[in-house]
Formats: sequence, structure tokens, C-alpha cells
Amino acid sequence: MFGLYSLLLALALAVYFPVYSLRMKLFRKEKLFLRQRLGAGRPVNDPAKLSIWIHAVSVGEVLSLQNLVKKLRERHPGWEINFSALTNTGYRMAGEKLSEADHIFFIPLDFGRVVRKFFRSLRPRLFVLAESEFWPNLLREAKRNGARVLLINGRVSRRTFRRYRRFRAVALKILNLVDIFLVQTDLDRERLIEIGVDAARVEQAGNLKCEVDLPEMSDEDVRALKKSLGIADAQKVITAGSTRKGEEEMLLEAFLEARAGGGHAVLILAPRHLDRCGEVEKLCAGLGLSVRRRTEASTNEPIEDVLLLDTMGELAKFYSLADTAFVGGSLVPWGGQNLLEPAYYQKPIFFGPHMDNFSFLAKEFLRVSGAKVVCSRADLVKMFLMKDRGSLTEMGRRAGSALQSLQGATEKTIRAVEMMMAAGEFGEKATDCRRKKQGNDET
Repeated sequence: MFGLYSLLLALALAVYFPVYSLRMKLFRKEKLFLRQRLGAGRPVNDPAKLSIWIHAVSVGEVLSLQNLVKKLRERHPGWEINFSALTNTGYRMAGEKLSEADHIFFIPLDFGRVVRKFFRSLRPRLFVLAESEFWPNLLREAKRNGARVLLINGRVSRRTFRRYRRFRAVALKILNLVDIFLVQTDLDRERLIEIGVDAARVEQAGNLKCEVDLPEMSDEDVRALKKSLGIADAQKVITAGSTRKGEEEMLLEAFLEARAGGGHAVLILAPRHLDRCGEVEKLCAGLGLSVRRRTEASTNEPIEDVLLLDTMGELAKFYSLADTAFVGGSLVPWGGQNLLEPAYYQKPIFFGPHMDNFSFLAKEFLRVSGAKVVCSRADLVKMFLMKDRGSLTEMGRRAGSALQSLQGATEKTIRAVEMMMAAGEFGEKATDCRRKKQGNDET
């Protein structure tokens, strides 16, 4: 199975790589870091230290692990913490936020020979995956090199569940390479067990993304930021974060209708991908709305209609400015985006009907009346027209309380990591013996 997978991966890369490379270089002005992904300049572990390798995909997963990495460093200063990311943005965010990690690098391309180089250099006692990042050769080489494998913050979406159940035999060959699964919800646990994973290996531990650790924003800080952007202190602000293609037009048209009905507010639009900012800017202009980019905003020119957030890593801060927060990826069938940043700042949350990737959190916030679903243009217009600050404030308070009640996953995850690092000693010795034997055989 693994040989066939590697062949198919090689064929897919041969077909898709030139197109992807061209798109990255021309449109995103990004490098591919191919040499690093093939093992050039890979980090080497200090053999005197215990080594752990943690992997995340992109920005959201990196941020969700920030608190975990910090606490692991505090409790185990002698460990060597290695952290990998898949995407360029994830790699950059890890470099900015995870100063406690000893090494930050790109995950290797999932070919056995390439992956093997990393395991032999890093010698991790424990390999930790975040959410649902199952690379077959990566997991196989982890086991071959004596590392135990832990999935943290695991989730099984409805689509993934259907796919795993349909190809159960193949899915189990990969999933059985994971020693312990720490999943977000009981539903995730039930789905893994139904697929065929041993129930004793699956534990519901909560969602690490609920362990939000963001800068505090006082009323004075909010006023100062508004002033620097040209937003009047009395103006209502709606922040629409992580929006996807198709959503901005719906939001802007509803914003215009609300304006005609007497509503006057500033809309902060934050597209999920910054390379779409030009496209969103044209949408605003086409509808007759004035638009200013974050990088162009100043105190000298007041924002009248739309502020376009064209910088990375600032969305949470701009949720703190909002009277109302809209979470994108939910008006179109994408699965939604993170609800926790607006909840942290106790903002009333609105989202569309497509929240499959965050269904548990969405239900929790709806249950306590900290959030509302907007399904139509009329719903969006009402969202823009809401003026009762008392109701909005209470809704935000409920969202903040719900977030606090969901915390605790970091502590459970740390306990699992510590247990598996301790239990990995025998496996590590066995691996050393195998390596010595291989060396003797070669000579």
C-alpha cells in the first residue's frame, strides 16, 4: 500500500507541481522552499536531550499550539522541541509566535527516504500531529524509528468520516499507526471508533483552540486604534473575518441596503487569503462604496464605508474593535472559521449556516445565545442595523463565558505528552539496538 501511495504522490506532484509553483511565484510572490522540504539544512537533535517533534498545518493550527509549546518549555526546559509546518504562512507564524521551540522547519515531502532523514536527525521520542494531518510515510517512518505517535486536537469532519468509512481498510492501516488520539468532541471519538479504531486509544480532551491567549485591549487601546485608522469613536463597527470568495459580495450588498435604511457603520473586511484583497477592493468600488486598505489608513482621512484588512496576524485585534463580529467561511459551503477570537473579546458573533468544521463550537455559542445564524440577505441587513448596544453587549458577554467554560484542553494534552515521553524510553533503546545492528550488517 505504501509503495503505491508513494508512486501516486510522485505522479501527482509531477502533474500539479509546475502549476502550483507558477501560481506561488507569480500571484503570491512566495518561494516553495523545496530544498528544505527535501531535507537540506534540516535540524539535528542534541543526542543528550529528549526530543519531541510537533507538526501543524497552517496558521490556525500553529496559533492553537502556542500555549501548549510555551507550557512544555516551562515544564521541561531540557527537552528539545522541534516544530514543523506545512504552509509558508504557517511556517512564518511559527517563527513569530513559537520562540520556545528549538527548531522550526517545513514538514518534509512525504516520501519514505526524505522523511527518514528527518527522523534520523531529530531522533524524536514522540511525534505529535495536530487535528487531522495523516501523512502515511511520515507515520510509518515514525514507528520504524521508535517514536510514539500522538494526535492532538483531533477532529473528524462529516466529509472525512464518510471517506474513511468508505475506504475503511486503507484508513485503518494509517490510523493504526497512531498510538493515542486526543480528540475535540465526543462525536469525533464516536466516529473514530465506528471506523474501527480501538476505543481505548481515543480520548475526548477538548479543543486546544479554546485556549486563546490574545493581547488584552483596554477601552483606551481600542479608542487609540480606532483613531489611528480614521474611525470615529461613536461609529458602529462590524468586523467580518476570514471571508471567502462569494461572501464579500453578499456582505457588501447587505451593507448597502442597511445604509439605505438609515444604518451607518464601518465594515472591516478581512479576506481569508490576502491575495484576494485586490478582488475585494474592486467589488467595493463596483458597488459605489469607498474602501481603504489597512496599510493606507490614517487619522487624516476618516473611514466612511469599508476598511480592508490587508495585513497578516491582526484579525484578532480588529475583532476587539467590533460592536458586531461576523465569522466567514460560513455563508458559502466552506465549513466556517474560528469563532474563538471574537469570543475572547466578548463580541456578539454572527455566522452563516455552513459551520461544519466548527459545529460543536457553533452549537455551544448558539446554546448560550452568544451567537446568531444569518442565512439570508435580510438576516445580514438586520445584523448591520442592530443598534441596541445593551443586547449586543450581553450577547458578547455570553460568548465570552461560553469560551471560558470550554477551556482545559492544554492541561490534558500536556499530561498525555508527558506520559508518552516517559513511556517511550524502551522504544528508544530498542531503536538504538536496531540501528547498531543495521550498522554491523552493513559492515
